[in-house]
Amino acid sequence: MRPGNPVDRFAPGRLIMHRNVRRGRIGWVRPGRVVSDDERGLLVWIARDSPVAHEVTEAGLGMRAMPFAEWISSTYRLAHGRWNGPPLLKFLPTGAAHSVWWFRDAQGRFLNWYVNLEEPGVRWDDGPVAGVDVVDQDLDVVVHPDLSWQWKDEDEFVERLAFPKDYWVTDEKAVRAEGERVIALAEAGEFPFDGTWCDYAPPPNWGVPEGLPAGWDRPPVR
Repeated sequence: MRPGNPVDRFAPGRLIMHRNVRRGRIGWVRPGRVVSDDERGLLVWIARDSPVAHEVTEAGLGMRAMPFAEWISSTYRLAHGRWNGPPLLKFLPTGAAHSVWWFRDAQGRFLNWYVNLEEPGVRWDDGPVAGVDVVDQDLDVVVHPDLSWQWKDEDEFVERLAFPKDYWVTDEKAVRAEGERVIALAEAGEFPFDGTWCDYAPPPNWGVPEGLPAGWDRPPVR
């Protein structure tokens, strides 16, 4: 398989790296097991306590801990940690500029959908380690079980748009249009907002990865 080849699929059960890229730098990485990978898209399971890495300043602060003007003038490093939220199911529809995440409560019950607006993922496969790189566009949509919804992180999106030379989002209208397109699907209760995968349970033998595999930080493909 060649890095970035969009026709190759990942085998079910394979551990891959889901990475967010910001102007050629890794913003965060989360390892996930492939549930399915077909013409509809890529479905990935991220277990609670999975090893993760995310970009911070030399002082250890994340992007949300400061004004964007201060963040873009900082120097960065990747900090390691553990996914301390609930387990996540993530669906990256083929060719779409978003992904859909299934959030759960502390008891593991379906809580809500989270629409992450992002550039379509680009795959890579180096053999021992593989993954998909996206560019998170920051603006999101939360969809509740009754199909009501609201925008999320709109203030951060607007703040960062004021720095076009440094921000990774170049087309505000396209991002909002994609959000509105997915909102229409949600309001109509169409896939994937039709109850699909709300009760998904992974195979018990998948477990939790001990650590990020060698090669997880290979240069981004986008």
